[in-house]
Amino acid sequence: MASWNEFAEAAPRIAAIFSRRHAATGNLCMLGTLRSDGFPRISPVEPRFFENQLWIAGMPNTSKFRDLARDPRFCLHTATVDTEVKEGDAKLWGVVDDVQDKALHQRFAQALFDETGFDIRGEEFDHCYRADLTGGSAVEVGDGHMDITIWKPGEPEHVVRKH
Repeated sequence: MASWNEFAEAAPRIAAIFSRRHAATGNLCMLGTLRSDGFPRISPVEPRFFENQLWIAGMPNTSKFRDLARDPRFCLHTATVDTEVKEGDAKLWGVVDDVQDKALHQRFAQALFDETGFDIRGEEFDHCYRADLTGGSAVEVGDGHMDITIWKPGEPEHVVRKH
């Protein structure tokens, strides 16, 4: 597994596409989790980069966070409405770790307030999930071909070109 910084160092192309698409959608991504009956669930989420990590945090008592509490595996996909994928697209997958560090929660809340004006300072966090990555991929389309960049821990990212 890799932290965000470790991932970005090992897979700079995928990290750049993910970061660019994440910012372009106002931080919106689609989160894939596993429901209690084993079927997949897709939910909107706004993951955040904080202290060199990728965090999946949000409204408490939601189905997606109950899913993660039960089974920490996830897939995170950059939101897109472009069927031609001109701006690229990226997916990350891994497991979350529920970090119960009140000081970190308050630093996170302060940073969120400073960046967005959304104020959760002083509130208790039910869950604060750090994303540890076990894989990633990205797609770029152009000049009559599609490049699929793939990364797995312990390997360099590599590109598969489709014509």
